Amino acid sequence: MKILRTRAASVSRQGLCTALLVASLTTAAVGASPASGAFGGDPSPGPDNPQRKPHGVPNLTLPDLVPRPGASGKPGSPAGRGDTPDGSTGIPVTALAAYKNAEKLAAERYPGCHIPWQLVAGIGKVESEHAASYGLRSDGTTERQILGPRLTGGQFAEIKDTDGGRWDGDAQYDRAVGPTQFIPSTWESYGVDGNGDGKADPNNIFDAAAGTARYLCAGSKDLRDPADLDRAILSYNNSREYVNAVLAWMRTYQSGQVGTTPDTGTGTGTSTPPWSGPKPTPLPSNGNNGGSGTNGGNGGTNGTKPSRPGTPSTPTTPDKPKPKPDNPSKPDNPDKPGGGGDKPTPPKPPAVSRLDRVGDEQLTATAGETFTDQPAVRALTADGKAAPAGTRVTFEIVGLRTEARFEDKSRTATVTVDKDGKAVAPKLTAGRIAGDFTVRATVDGKGGAKITTDFAGTVKAVPAPRATALERDGKDDLTAAPKSSFKEQVTLKAIDKDKGKAAAGAMVTATILQSDKKTPATTGPYFLDGGDTPQRRVTLVKTDENGYVTLPKLFTDEHAGTYILHLTTTDGAILDLELTVTAPATATPTPAPATTPATPSATPAKKQ
Repeated sequence: MKILRTRAASVSRQGLCTALLVASLTTAAVGASPASGAFGGDPSPGPDNPQRKPHGVPNLTLPDLVPRPGASGKPGSPAGRGDTPDGSTGIPVTALAAYKNAEKLAAERYPGCHIPWQLVAGIGKVESEHAASYGLRSDGTTERQILGPRLTGGQFAEIKDTDGGRWDGDAQYDRAVGPTQFIPSTWESYGVDGNGDGKADPNNIFDAAAGTARYLCAGSKDLRDPADLDRAILSYNNSREYVNAVLAWMRTYQSGQVGTTPDTGTGTGTSTPPWSGPKPTPLPSNGNNGGSGTNGGNGGTNGTKPSRPGTPSTPTTPDKPKPKPDNPSKPDNPDKPGGGGDKPTPPKPPAVSRLDRVGDEQLTATAGETFTDQPAVRALTADGKAAPAGTRVTFEIVGLRTEARFEDKSRTATVTVDKDGKAVAPKLTAGRIAGDFTVRATVDGKGGAKITTDFAGTVKAVPAPRATALERDGKDDLTAAPKSSFKEQVTLKAIDKDKGKAAAGAMVTATILQSDKKTPATTGPYFLDGGDTPQRRVTLVKTDENGYVTLPKLFTDEHAGTYILHLTTTDGAILDLELTVTAPATATPTPAPATTPATPSATPAKKQ
């Protein structure tokens, strides 16, 4: 890790460049604004917000602003390349457009924040290297998803799943996602649709950058205030090294040491329409990718710095003219259109203009089962004909807490239409969690516009097992003395008579009644609630896999008598057991024996 050694000198140099930077940078990218108030009024992320916890391994290498030999700006030298130990200070054109767009949206929705795009770029640099190594495409998507480590504890925070795997593909633990590495639950609170495609997707750099700006601005911060700026970055990752790295890159970009590099991905992706706003022009491939703004130089137009005054430019040797061919080729068929035998361009197939559901739009299954119906759609052109062969329809399962998946355990599936324009999704499995979700079918229409239709999905809870009868396991009388307890704990078995087997998982309620079997008892036998409070009505734990459940221990107070243990299930099964609290035995006094009067002696006593 390269440590920034001379902060005072570098910051001073950055200050000198600030005026030129402001004059040369233009925020050209203009995206669709989020709904009014999308940034305003957001609460500041609390100390327990998972975003600030250790959630990955950011690149904390600091920029080294000391130029290497040859980087002085002279002709032929690679001016302003950043000379950092971990690569160029260049930013991919789409990433730079996204950062500037985020600044614009924040200025509109949260004008008191004053967030600069360079701060968002600092986050993007530290978190994912601007998504460059993941195949960044012009629509803001990446060829490979950017995922942090599973947050299972240990080196990183432990964060149990909060999105049902919607964004990170993991239904057990969360993972940070996208170019700016959002925790899924944080994205749900601060996510933004930054490119106007109707979806806030943390995997798209336009959305991610706008969401980062919103998160950093939350809590009415003014990021011109160093204390607010420090708090904002700490809320993203509670690490002083992280703050230092983000600030160093932000100031590097503000100093003018930034250029643009080409995007690394191919194509425009499929999840969002291509970005239609203006973008910075990539620098020429002559190594001169320094400078600032979209030109790559400090006010220049060709990505190079002007020569120093008094230093003549080294003349370049002009290219030699290419010799003319001795025998210029002639068109093979000059009479045909196109000259040299070119074939006419075949007409483009008609675009899809409609996506109709086939069958019922409501999908229902019980938890743990497979859905009977499969989502199906028909893609049609404007004249009502089937979409051309090769048209691809993507089905996506949407819903934060659902475990519903396609049969290969994924949330998305892409299907090619048949000759009738019909596309059928793979079979769906319900998972264990009851609730609602959506299956969204998407197809590309004219000009890359997305055409969608939704199916409503419902996972019903597994019905509780029927317990239509209760039996006691044991036959001894239930008798106890006052102020004591019953020796035997009552064990029950729940039975489903319709199926002729034990009812596993049934709920049983026990109530102590008076001997009339109607009036709830207020004295006599009782259960304990885990403390010292008597309870005469309890709902027991569920019966086990064999239908058995054992009641808690029964105690008695000082009142004797006969009571009823009334046992019921939700399916109407009833069992009444008699409880007897015996009265204490009464001691019977033993009569005293009759006394016999003394008989006088016939012999008089002798005189002494």
